Parts: sequence; C-alpha cells; structure tokens
Amino acid sequence: MSSPPDDAVIPAPPTPPRPRLRYRTGDAAVDDALLTIVESLGRPTDADLLFESLVSVVRMGREGADRADLKLVTAALKELRYASLVFSPYRDVRKVSIFGSARTEVDDPYYVLARDFGAAMADAAWMVITGAGPGIMAAGIEGAGADMAFGVNILLPFESTATDAIVGDPKLINFRYFFTRKLTFLRESDAFALFPGGFGTMDEAFELLTLLQTGRAQLAPVVLVEPPKSSYWKSWRQFVLDELARRQLISPQDLGMVRICDSVDEATEEITTFYSTFHSQRTVGRRLVLRLTREVGDAELARLDREFADIVVSGHIERISATQSELDDDDVVDLPRLALRFDRTHFARLRQLIDALNTPHR
Repeated sequence: MSSPPDDAVIPAPPTPPRPRLRYRTGDAAVDDALLTIVESLGRPTDADLLFESLVSVVRMGREGADRADLKLVTAALKELRYASLVFSPYRDVRKVSIFGSARTEVDDPYYVLARDFGAAMADAAWMVITGAGPGIMAAGIEGAGADMAFGVNILLPFESTATDAIVGDPKLINFRYFFTRKLTFLRESDAFALFPGGFGTMDEAFELLTLLQTGRAQLAPVVLVEPPKSSYWKSWRQFVLDELARRQLISPQDLGMVRICDSVDEATEEITTFYSTFHSQRTVGRRLVLRLTREVGDAELARLDREFADIVVSGHIERISATQSELDDDDVVDLPRLALRFDRTHFARLRQLIDALNTPHR
C-alpha cells in the first residue's frame, strides 16, 4: 500500500461523545472545566463517575460545608482510594476476613485455632485479611504468613500498633475511621471467620449479619469458630434464638447464613464448599444473575425452579448467557449462568438456593 502524499489531510480520530450527566454543579462553565479534567484521564467508560466525584467536591465548597465535614470527606476518600490501590493487584484471589479479640494471648486455645485456620486457608490458596493488631488478628497473619495476609489497621489511642508480623509490609493499611475500614473488609472479602472477642467482635458479627440479611452485602460464607469445649458462639446462638427469633424480631432462617464450627477443617470446608459451584452474583436490571463454575443440567434446574419458586416474583430460574452489562465490564463472561427475578427480600432463602447448587446430589 502506498503512503499518502505529504500534503494529504489525514482526518483526526473521532472524539468520543461526552457522557450524559444528570448530577451537575449548576454552573455550565464549571461543569465544562470538570469534564475537561476527566477527559484528560483517558477513561471514557468511567467518565460519568469521575465527573460526579468532582461535582460532589465543588458542591460541598459552594454549599458552605464546614471544615470538619470537609476533613471527614477528604480523609474517607483518601483512605478508600489507597485501600483500592493496595487490593487491586489481588482482586482475582479469594480472601477471608478474620475477626476476634485483640486481647487473646498466644497460649490461648482461641489463638492456636485462629493461627491454624490462617495456615489452612493459605494452604487452600486463600489470602487472609485481619485488623493487623495483636491477639486473634496476629494469629491469623502468623498462620497464613505475611505474603498471604493483609493488615487493615485502625489507629486508636491504645491499640494502634500493627503486629510485628506485618509491619513494613505494603499490604498493611492504616485507617482513621472505622466505617472506611469496615467497608474495606466487606468489599474485599469472599468469606468471614469470627473468633471469640469483645464489643468489636460482636459489632462486626451483627453488622455483617445485618448487611447479609438486607442484601446490602453479597452473600458469603460466615463461620463462627471456637474450640470444641467452648460455649462462646453456642451461647450467642442461643441468645439469638431465645431473644430475637422467638420474639419474631428475625426469621429463624436468618441463622442459616452462619455456621458454628469447632475445628479448622470444618470451617475451611464450609468456606471452600460455598464456592464449589457458586462463583459470584450480580444484579442486572430486574434479574439476579448467579455465575457458576459448572453447567446445571435440565433435571437439576427443574428441581431448583420448583423448590425455590417462593423467591421468584415472575418467570422461572433459567440459564442465560452473559448479559450485555457483564460483557461491557468483561465480568467473568465465560462462566455458565442462571438468572431469576429474585424478590430481593428473602436472602436467607437465596443462601439456601446457593447451598443447593453447591450440593447437587443431596
């Protein structure tokens, strides 16, 4: 092919269209300047979200937000940005968060159990996330090894120093705020293991269950781990049954989203089995899409459609290909899929559906 003459006019590549924006500053000139900044980043697919982030900052300035509010928003954004940067290279690796008391001593059976659990999960190619402090947190990191661990530390007046096992590691993150730290735990974890602890552990347990119960977090395995002769989680479960379920403050099915385990093998099996068939989920339009590691046969699909019709608001549970939204995001597009119009209320029943997928020959 011959080259064009020197004086030929080569058309410029087409300029990508600017995103349709609903959330604006109210000043066209400012909006245009912000869009110019966003366009310079070279991320047209995400331009709308980047633009809205900048708009929020401008609006806070114009609305006279006081300095304390600005400090809060700025610090939170910084913390979440940095956490995303640290975790992003490991997004394809399964991770389990480990919660428990910072006051547990090294020779305590709870410490030994947490250490052995961390080691077992690392052996299964899972990484662990802990609060990076002493006690149960140190045990989890010690068991997994620093290479397979993240530390999500909270800066407190009396417990702000990370355990030596992860000090200096680039996967250690220090947080000022509990809410950004909790969001990081939740967003980055594929499973949760809770060992006996104090107020903080109870807070993490009930907040996690609330988020799962209401669908504000994706379903994930939750194990409550204690030695065989311990009564910590068994007493907790009895309290929940007697004072919450009996009074109809929760559904008895909600406790199906957690499992008390008295051995490392039982806890690791509960977690890994959850992902034996089930891979992940995503809501696309009005349908819940379940991405799977294997195809579901006709007989199994018919059984699932029959047994879980109570949580399908219309239509049936059906096989589908990757949706356009998933294709656009390159979101595990090669995996088999089921879709249903889930009622978005009975998440404990949805967990039972996932369990049924994971044990097809029950």
